[in-house]
Amino acid sequence: MPTDVLIGGRGPEYGAPQWLRLDQANRHGLVAGATGTGKTVTLQIMAEGFSAAGVPVFLADVKGDLSGLAAPGHAAFRLHDAFMARAGKIGFADYTYDSFPVTFWDLFGEQGHPVRTTLAEMGPLLLARLLELNEVQEGVVNIAFRVADEEGLPLLDLADLRALLAWVGRNRRALALRYGTVAPASIGAIQRRLLVLENQGGARLFGEPALDLADLMRAGPDRRGQVNILAADRLMAAPRLYATFLLWLLSELFENLPEVGDPAKPRLVFFFDEAHLLFDDAPKVLIDKVEQVARLIRSKGVGVYFITQNPDDVPEDVRGQLGNRVQHALRAFTARDRRALGRAAETYRDNPEFDIATAIREVGTGEAVTSFLQEDGVPGMAQRTLIRPPASQLGPLAPDARRGISSASPMAGKYDRPLDRDSAHEILARRAEAAAREAERLAETAEAAEREYRSARRYSGTRGGRTSARPQQGAETLGDALGKALIAELSGTTGKRLVRGILGGLFKGR
Repeated sequence: MPTDVLIGGRGPEYGAPQWLRLDQANRHGLVAGATGTGKTVTLQIMAEGFSAAGVPVFLADVKGDLSGLAAPGHAAFRLHDAFMARAGKIGFADYTYDSFPVTFWDLFGEQGHPVRTTLAEMGPLLLARLLELNEVQEGVVNIAFRVADEEGLPLLDLADLRALLAWVGRNRRALALRYGTVAPASIGAIQRRLLVLENQGGARLFGEPALDLADLMRAGPDRRGQVNILAADRLMAAPRLYATFLLWLLSELFENLPEVGDPAKPRLVFFFDEAHLLFDDAPKVLIDKVEQVARLIRSKGVGVYFITQNPDDVPEDVRGQLGNRVQHALRAFTARDRRALGRAAETYRDNPEFDIATAIREVGTGEAVTSFLQEDGVPGMAQRTLIRPPASQLGPLAPDARRGISSASPMAGKYDRPLDRDSAHEILARRAEAAAREAERLAETAEAAEREYRSARRYSGTRGGRTSARPQQGAETLGDALGKALIAELSGTTGKRLVRGILGGLFKGR
């Protein structure tokens, strides 16, 4: 089993092949470059290398091309001769075609096993980011989550959150005494954002059975690491959903995996493609969280690799955590492009053999400027590198082959059928029904009391079987007036709403 991941070579005229050390792979990395410069192939060969070394991988297939990891390359492929020539030029003597153990996942359940989480697991911060809420609306979501926690109301899917928000809106005056003002306009805005999310297909993300992280960290019978491929071609139509889901998954790994220190190889490598979607218009609190995760998750044995067009797409504080780098060509047509190229070159350790900025501008397709951490964690000198050819199929897998792999997967049947257990929606519905029945019972009691009251009034006006004279106007006692008013209120619509509001409240008890 390989001890390191071969990325490419510098050709016989330049020196030795370039390796990404497994014992430094959990210190994260960056793959950057303009469209069409070879980032997808680099991602493919890195996934191959980690899998061959027994390291599970999670990646998003934005273009649909990475499904080819499940099938070997073949001699009939039009680039076969070019691949063989490239392998010989970099001294890759062991180059052969091969397939890798792949599990397909899909948020929509169409091109792979469904992926779900619960609202409670995602939490209010990421949910507010997903719904693009402002600060006031995010505060309302936090109140809803707090009420759910205190009252034992499981938040599993969007129906649960809708029901809870409706209850919060009806009881906002009582809640204001504990949590602050809840504006009906904010409730309405959140409900509308939930509708937009549902129209984008986001409702399928929430529910049970929720994803078990252990299912992403398996090895095949040959001890090679599983390659988990998330179908993201359709998901890219909702970029905020895509970025929030990947950030949630990264946060779950951070929060649930135990500390392992600096392992000989990562427990999982996580590729975050189209990384700019994560940081575009992100609030500072979210960027701070990403930086914290990037800084600390390596001690959990997880390596995170951001894939993007320009290194500037990743905030500087996060970029500083990315020790392993593959920089494909950057275009420099404008002054802004040249400044970005210069900043990218400044992040590499100088090489006296060439100018790094010039190299980044001139490298061709399938070539890159690379720098990998050395044994002591020090960045290696920048090198011009020819990326090695992939062993697996270049391009997408046929749909029939993809379905066959999913049918034979150990995950088949585990996530395919959604569960609908008791949660906030069902609990609140039962409480509302019980409150309505109680209101009807009290209304009937009030009506009976009214009949008894009127009967007693008629009896009290009788003397020896004869009816006394009608009381003078205004002779009715104060107690009589209050009694009539109370009966009228309880038997009326307002009274029923009052009883329902009291008995149907969440704070009635679990």
